[in-house]
This record gives sequence, structure tokens and C-alpha cells, in this order.
Amino acid sequence: MAALYRAAPRDGVAWITGASTGIGRSLALELVAEGYIVAATSRDEERLATLVEETAGMSGRVLSFPCDVTDEDAMVKTVAAIESEAGPIALSVFNAGTYFPTRGERLDVLNITKTFEINLYGVMYGLVPVVERMRERGRGHVVMVGSASCYFGWPSAGAYGASKAALNNLAEALKHDFDKMNIRLQVINPGFVDTPLTERNHFAMPALMPVGDASRRLAKAIRFGGFETSFPLRFTLALKLLRILPFSLRYWFVHKVTGWERRPLANGRRRRC
Repeated sequence: MAALYRAAPRDGVAWITGASTGIGRSLALELVAEGYIVAATSRDEERLATLVEETAGMSGRVLSFPCDVTDEDAMVKTVAAIESEAGPIALSVFNAGTYFPTRGERLDVLNITKTFEINLYGVMYGLVPVVERMRERGRGHVVMVGSASCYFGWPSAGAYGASKAALNNLAEALKHDFDKMNIRLQVINPGFVDTPLTERNHFAMPALMPVGDASRRLAKAIRFGGFETSFPLRFTLALKLLRILPFSLRYWFVHKVTGWERRPLANGRRRRC
């Protein structure tokens, strides 16, 4: 049986969504250094322009394809534009995501729906057109950037964690058919990474890692990893162990490591036991 396809710079373009900041931007630099032509997508055209400038003279190059991942028609057109202007998309990294703190004492429907629109549907809007092209070519490589928050619930991450759990479940289900089409599907679940998103957290973040370290591990996973990669390993292994333990133990652990038990409700009242 032939080995499942894995993308390489010589095969075509690497498309990264959410490429203007954080892990996406740092990964773009990693892939350009490997020799990839990187199609960078984000709503922020100015930041994409600075990324193009920053990578000038490197082994590969960055091309800017601004787009809002929540616009289905625009994403279809972006895939077509990339393949027309830069070449076939060999590697797609669906990294665009957002995090809005979701507090139980002040729930907001828009907060939750917007999170899913970007973190889940924003992936689907790009996945559908690019996979169709990969299927026709008989090969492809797709990476979905999830989160270690998918394993169980963390304070204020109800919407974010649920969207990433859905993404992981989606990836597991699709892999059964993607393998038959010679399309490698990977999901990457980082722990806490020092990015503009995690700056919104107001609790202790265990094993917080620099964005450069995270992007290097992601790039390594793309080159050598299997279906799921999670890091930092000491942290994510602990989470996977906790996931199989009774809820009461997980609840106690999360409360302790985040210091959440000491945090008042937003209205100043503490939760009554």
C-alpha cells in the first residue's frame, strides 16, 4: 500500500489562513524558509503586506490573498485565485481563529455564534473548495489548527473550546474518506501559546509557550507528524489523562491550576456552593 501523501515545497503552494498574526504569521515564516510559496490569507491587508516585505529574499516567498474566512463566496474565489496566480495548493493550513471570553454570568449569543462562524465554519468554507481540487489531482495535505482546550472545558472558554472540539470531531470523521483520496488530514492541538488571543485570558495559563516555539513544532508536525499532534507534551498528556478521569477530579484540577476558584463573578459576587 502506497504511503499517504505529504506535501513538499516542490509540489505547490502552502495556503495559510489567519496568517497576519500569531501562530499563522510565524508558521508562514517557517514554511517560506523551507522554500514554500505561501499564500497568506487574513482580513488585515496591511499586516499581510508587512509579511510579504519581511520574507523578501528568503528561500520561498509570500503572496497576499486577503479574505474574510466567514465569507463563503469569497473563500471559494480565493482558492481559485491562488491556484490561478500561484499554482496548485498542495498544503492548506486552516489556522484562522478567534477567542471571546465566555463567562457564565453574562452569556452572549453573538459571542458564541461568532466564535463558531470563524473557528468552525471559517474552516469549512475553505476546506470544501480546496479539497475538491485536491481530490481531482489525486493528492493533498490539509492541516486544521485546533486547541488543547478541545479535551474538556476551561473557564471562560466555553465557546472557544466547543468550537475546537467540533473541529477535532470533524477531522476524525473526514479522515476515513480523505485517506481514500490520498489527502493527508492532520489536526494540531497546541496548549497555551503567547499570542494576541491568549492576552484576553485573565487567569494563570500553565505551560504558556512562545509563538515561535509553537510554530516550529507545527512545521515539524507537517513534515513528520501523524493525524494528531499536541504540545507541549508534558501539558497535553496530563490533559488527556485527566479526560479519562471522573469529572470531579478534572474540575478540581482546572480550578487549581487557573486560580479560578479565587476569581469573583463579573458582578462582584462569588459563586455559592
